[in-house]
Amino acid sequence: MELYFSLYLFIQVHPMEKENQTSLSEFLLLGFSSWPGHQGLLFALFLCLYLTGLFGNLLILLAIGSNNHLHTPMYFFLANLSLVDLCLPSATVPKMLLNIQTKSQSISYPGCLAQMYFCMMFANMDNFLLTVMAYDRFVAICHPLHYTTIMTPCLCTSLVAFSWVIATFNPLLHTLMMARLHFCSENIIHHFFCDINSLLPLSCSDTSLNQLMVLSVVGLIFVVPSVCILASYGRIVSAVMKITSMEGKLKAFSTCGSHLALVILFYGAIAGIYMSPSSNHSTEKDSAASVIFMVVAPVLNPFIYSLRNNELKGTLKKTLGQSKICSK
Repeated sequence: MELYFSLYLFIQVHPMEKENQTSLSEFLLLGFSSWPGHQGLLFALFLCLYLTGLFGNLLILLAIGSNNHLHTPMYFFLANLSLVDLCLPSATVPKMLLNIQTKSQSISYPGCLAQMYFCMMFANMDNFLLTVMAYDRFVAICHPLHYTTIMTPCLCTSLVAFSWVIATFNPLLHTLMMARLHFCSENIIHHFFCDINSLLPLSCSDTSLNQLMVLSVVGLIFVVPSVCILASYGRIVSAVMKITSMEGKLKAFSTCGSHLALVILFYGAIAGIYMSPSSNHSTEKDSAASVIFMVVAPVLNPFIYSLRNNELKGTLKKTLGQSKICSK
């Protein structure tokens, strides 16, 4: 919260002032307004997805926190992923639902920059955690005898802490650079949230440095981890192929395949928005891709990472059973 208020104060102290130009105090998020006859359906759909994601991720956090046997590196990373998947949709969906319900599309300038910051922060963190979890599975499958000596509590904590540091300060740099730009008359954002790619074209300032930063960060923060993930799963597949038992192979491929499918979905949506030529962009395509990695993926994560995990399923059943007994 202190970071949020510091960011808000910076935006207020550095207002957009420029001679003979009118500073904007708010933007209009068009979102899915191109579907005027389906606003009620969209509200119900996104509310259902949001609540499902919240419930699923909260259950995983509760299960891992209540069972000492789940205090292992894999579940430590999963708990952090569930926490991030609670926050990522919360940065956009409640505002979108409010706009649909009130038939208002406005968002204040400070609120827009704050939303952009938190969306980038939690998306970056999701990206880092998927990478760390792929590495954890690589060590567990390819070097099982050395797993406990490699994945020590110190290393796990350091990996997550380092990820949080980068995920916090990288979007802060983009947000502070965005706060120094001038926005003149155009205030319509053809998106359901304040995305950096949607804001930059609206500025009447020189945005070349901002665009260069976006491209460089996409290369470092998304391309490099995605390559690491593919390399980890490539080694995992190679190790699984050496298993003599067909049942063991199917079990390993079933688990890793679902994880890899989620990774491809997450990175495919991001690549479609930030790494494809501008000629291929459209409001509908960008909105659909953003919904996939900001709303759908956080909802799928708890199901994919828990439904195939008997230990976690058993803990969830015990937790839910105890809560029912207490309620009686």
